Amino acid sequence: MRVLLSTYGTRGDVEPLVALAVRLQELGVEVRMCAPPDEEFAQRLAGLGMELVPVGPPVRELMRGTTLPSAAELARYRTEMVATQFDVFPGAADGCDALVAAGLAQIAARSVAEAAGIHYVYASYSAVNLPSPYHAPPPRPGWPEPEATDNRTLWELDAQNVNAQFAEPLNDHRAALGLPAVDNVRDHVYSDRPWLAADPVLGPWRETPGLDVIQTGAWSLPDERPLPAELEAFLDAGAPPVYVGFGSMRPAPDIARRAVEAIRGQGRRVLVSRGWADLDLADDRDDCFTIGEVSHQSLFGRVAAVVHHGGAGTTLTAARAGAPQVVVPLRLADNPYWAGQVADLDIGAALDGPTLTDESLNVAVKTVLAPETRARAKSPSGKLGTDGAAVAASRLHDALVRKS
Repeated sequence: MRVLLSTYGTRGDVEPLVALAVRLQELGVEVRMCAPPDEEFAQRLAGLGMELVPVGPPVRELMRGTTLPSAAELARYRTEMVATQFDVFPGAADGCDALVAAGLAQIAARSVAEAAGIHYVYASYSAVNLPSPYHAPPPRPGWPEPEATDNRTLWELDAQNVNAQFAEPLNDHRAALGLPAVDNVRDHVYSDRPWLAADPVLGPWRETPGLDVIQTGAWSLPDERPLPAELEAFLDAGAPPVYVGFGSMRPAPDIARRAVEAIRGQGRRVLVSRGWADLDLADDRDDCFTIGEVSHQSLFGRVAAVVHHGGAGTTLTAARAGAPQVVVPLRLADNPYWAGQVADLDIGAALDGPTLTDESLNVAVKTVLAPETRARAKSPSGKLGTDGAAVAASRLHDALVRKS
């Protein structure tokens, strides 16, 4: 039995599929993965004995700028990616029994699975990506900002935008494969039974007519790597510090600096994660320490709070550790959604990154460092699942066994 997994994005897009792949391997399933050709992804998969089929340009190169590409550049890039997927996916899917795609950018995946006659699953890491009257669509860079406020209208406009970008190239490729045209690209990619790889406590799905969502729980693996000796020494040298990190995102240049100043203003020490933005705010004072890539699972239980961008993985890991969170999201993808979840669950504070003020940042830091906030942050930690990837792997394996 062989399964092709496919995604395109940063580490937050790739790691959940890695978790699913590991659990599938434990069930005796052979796995290959389509992902960006970044060296860190190739090394990660090679270390687990998995085959990487590279698709598209390295993501880290695309993330180097401090601003997003223009709307015209994004449109050209998206169209080129569809062509690339139709070139790569058929060979990658050869001999596979199923294709699991994560992310709307996987425009070609369902068509390739359909042409090959194999099982298809679409997976989302956040409820906000799936159409529902209970929330608006996530921000999609390069597309016009709608003026409507009704969620149903916003989702209709979202479908129109996706069609405007992808319908023609998708249907041209489908015709070449002998497949009929589709009239709603977004819903075609999602299917009528998508999987939601998010924790039902932290990011629940509200039942929506017409969409049979299967919520498996978040896809993650235990990460028991020890912390570097220098970091251990810093942690042991004083009271728990506050972590500041923005993962693969590039925040406005002054946001991290202002966060450090706000934390110091509360008399707290600071840990700054370099991330893909290569942040380095350490100075000659001994209350600030800069770190590279480390195990967040090993670290977050030892910090006073976590200041971050609102990535699904970071939000979940901090919540599992019972660490209060200050989320400063970019207006991008699911970052605002996870900020809202942190605020709604009252386990931290959510700020608007583009309109951030020093006063709001200071208030947020002071709030999450209060004992009562930490008590609230610890409340849901024991309720968050850890077996989402195993649940999904078992479900997929059983479906393929029944099909065979």
